[in-house]
This record gives sequence, structure tokens and C-alpha cells, in this order.
Amino acid sequence: MPLLLREEDVARVLQMDRVIAAVEEAFRLLGSEKAINRPRRRSTTADGTILHVMSAAIPPFHVMGLKAYTSARGATRFIGMLYNTETSELLARIEANRLGQMRTGAASAVATKHMARPDAGSVGIIGTGWQARSQVVAISRVRPVALVKCHSRNAQHRDAFAEEMVQELAAEVVPVETAADAVDGVDIVVTATTAKDPVLRGEWLRPGVHINAIGSNWADKHELDGEAVRRSDRVAVDDLQQARQECGDLIAAVDAGALAWERVAELGQIVNGAVQGRVSPREITLFESQGIALEDVATMKLAYETALAMGVGEQLKKDVNSE
Repeated sequence: MPLLLREEDVARVLQMDRVIAAVEEAFRLLGSEKAINRPRRRSTTADGTILHVMSAAIPPFHVMGLKAYTSARGATRFIGMLYNTETSELLARIEANRLGQMRTGAASAVATKHMARPDAGSVGIIGTGWQARSQVVAISRVRPVALVKCHSRNAQHRDAFAEEMVQELAAEVVPVETAADAVDGVDIVVTATTAKDPVLRGEWLRPGVHINAIGSNWADKHELDGEAVRRSDRVAVDDLQQARQECGDLIAAVDAGALAWERVAELGQIVNGAVQGRVSPREITLFESQGIALEDVATMKLAYETALAMGVGEQLKKDVNSE
């Protein structure tokens, strides 16, 4: 019988270190052409309600699945479906908001592990919303983070974020007034916004910095200006086909002649060693994260197996169509 995991169940069973490991191995398989990812597709109604659907298969994990979510009037609802690749059986139905937050942080951690300088110990984050928290936590699992500088346009939001992250990281977390202040002097930069206009400018970047850009997953959204992309010596994405469809930062840079798609590598190729993530300490490296189904399916598998071991979740009645 399928297992139902609600948001509170997901929060109980997922730990960031294990999510990072699962996502990293999934990227290794994708880079070796042993996994399949299908880009997100969106259907929009006349009144603006959007259905987003994305899917992936990881045969070595014996699972495949999809995530679907709707956006309407400021609310977003996520659901994941996990299947056994050998029997086609539905294994689990999973509420996937918290799961999506953690897998997005884990993907940035994997990119940071393979692309940032080994001694990178300071993070500047622009945006202090729901996704920002898992970004900082995940990065701290793969690099010795001692300082975080955070910026939000809302002073109360950045102060609350700093207070929460001090407790979580046991590191110095400093709220700053401008995006430029957040970037100044740090080793790792994260953009975690819903901005349509750039919040990170290339002139602010110093040699050796690594950037995780997670908010530009619509063709008309831009977190980085063209100069930031142009100055990036190495550019990676989670899925090239999906990035060419919806990564506003890179689409705009290519259109302006600041980047060629041939320069863009997939993170899976870096994880499996086919492409180097960094060659010298002075390189500027960029990971553009769209958030792909591969990450969801790997994390759903981990959540499902951990929940079974812990006795967490609700067994659903067997679908009569599966007999």
C-alpha cells in the first residue's frame, strides 16, 4: 500500500546531511547517463493559476517519480509521487514543500562542494525567505562557514533571519543594509530571491568567489546582471535543457553575447569528474539552480525509506487499478 507523508512527517524524517548525500549521488548518476530528468512544464489558466509538473527516473535507485504543484493567488501547493521502476507500484504520496526546500539547499551544497574553494568560510546571501534558510544550512555542511552576511529589503526579515541562523549554525550572522554589503569580501554568494531585475552585479565580485543563484527559474527573472555572468569563469546548471528554457540569467546573457551555451556544464558532469568545477583559487564560479525533478525523486526515496524504518506516515488503501 502506498505511504502518505505529510509536511510534518517529512520534517521528521529528513536530515540535511543525508539529503545532500542522496542528491549528490543522483547527480553523479545523471552525469553518467544512468538517470533521466525531464524539464518542468507549466500550464497557465486565463485567471493566472499555474500547474507545474516535472519528472525523473533513477533506475539504480529503483525509483521514478514526479512532482506537481499549483500556484494561485500567492499560495503554492506541492505534491510528489514516488514509484518503483521494477513493478510500477506507487510507493508514496508526499507533501513536498519542506522536501523541496531541503533538496534545493542540498543541490547548492553539492555545487559548493565541487566548485567553491576548499577554504571558503564566509557566505553572503541576498534574500532571507523560505529557501534562504536551507541554503545557508546546507552550505555549512560542506564548507567551514564562520560568517554569514544577509540582506533583505525588509529590515525585520533580515534581523529575524540572522537571529534564527545564529542558533542554527553557531556562527556569526550579520544583517546588512545593501546587497553590495552582503557580497563584499565573502567567499560564497547566494541569491535566493524572486527578483525580476538583477540583485547581484558583476562589479561587486572578487576573484575566487563562488555563486549559487537559485531564483532565476523563469525566462523573465534575473538575479544576476550580464557582467556577473560574463565574469564567471565556470558556469554550471542542474539541467541544461531546463536552463535553456527557463534560466533568465543565462538566457539574457546569451542573448547579449556575454555567454555561449557551449560554456555551460551540467552539475552531474562535474560531480562525476568529467568536467572540472574549479581549476584555480582565483576563478569565479557560478551555479544556476532551476530545481529539477531528479533532486525531488532522490529526496522522496530517502524520505520514503526513512519513514518506513521509523514507522512514520499513513498507509493508504491500495488503488484498485493497481491490481
